[in-house]
Amino acid sequence: MMYSADANRYGDMQYRRCGNSGVLLPAISLGFWHNFGNITPEEQSRAIVRAAFDAGITHFDLANNYGPEPGAAEQRLGKFLHDDLSSYRDELFIATKAAYDMWDGPYGSWASRKHLVASLDQSLRRLRLDYVDLFYCHRYDPFTPLEETLQALVDIVRAGKALYVGLSRWPLDATLKGYDYLRQHDVPCLIYQGRFNLFDQTPKAEGILDAIAQNQTGFISFSPLAQGLLTNRYLNGIPSDSRMAHDPRYLHADMLTPQVLNKIKQLNELAVMRGETLSTMALSWILHHPGITSVLVGASSPAQLRQNLSALQSPKFSEEEQQTITNILHTNTP
Repeated sequence: MMYSADANRYGDMQYRRCGNSGVLLPAISLGFWHNFGNITPEEQSRAIVRAAFDAGITHFDLANNYGPEPGAAEQRLGKFLHDDLSSYRDELFIATKAAYDMWDGPYGSWASRKHLVASLDQSLRRLRLDYVDLFYCHRYDPFTPLEETLQALVDIVRAGKALYVGLSRWPLDATLKGYDYLRQHDVPCLIYQGRFNLFDQTPKAEGILDAIAQNQTGFISFSPLAQGLLTNRYLNGIPSDSRMAHDPRYLHADMLTPQVLNKIKQLNELAVMRGETLSTMALSWILHHPGITSVLVGASSPAQLRQNLSALQSPKFSEEEQQTITNILHTNTP
């Protein structure tokens, strides 16, 4: 049966201007880091994508190596775009990235012109698209001249392969140089992507959020739930069906220390007092933080996605609640 999107999909979603640009991104965006590779049933992934679009999520975030296998997430979305969403292409804002390990040999990683251009060409074929809306340099490359990386991004936009460019996980000094170079070449950086959550506030501590505000770019947070730690999944230990138990690529059992578990339980108690789940509160905390354009969420099912969307209705934090969170995070550190 042909898929028909919900006609009321834009009713409840909040959209935020991305820096000083004409782009509006949904406050919650869908990330394809997990649950869109070959180890996930195709119809499960398709249901998540449909549920996201029906909820007004127009921004899909990918990278060349998202899988497993590398490239699988892009290939899968390409199929869904062709089968379900081809008539809605202009309602979508699709991003991908390059710079992490993707193929063998000296050009399969980092941020040379050779890698970035070749990787994006491969991504476009997998996605079945003529262009992406946003292309990121996924990490800073200390081995390649900064001008080579940045000029490649400029030329990618001028070639019509991407409408905008962004930086992901770059250090502050390189980010500031990148902002200046791109602006001087009439391809300003649209957005910075970094890990930002209750447990990891590195972009704030390192001055990235201040730089973003000063340069009027957007900021999108990935891993907002700390790979699942900021949920109720691990309140009583490690469930046998959890990601930590069966897919320890990014979330290891040794991360759940007694100190971390104590913080999770205290945060959960605060969430209960607010009348919401820990995951909802964790997402809401990011959304209410100054300078945040959007939050990238993953989901293993439409139901989990809808649970994440409840953060859009979450109340603001009182000064007392903010202080409670600060006290929890700084107790028994780490």
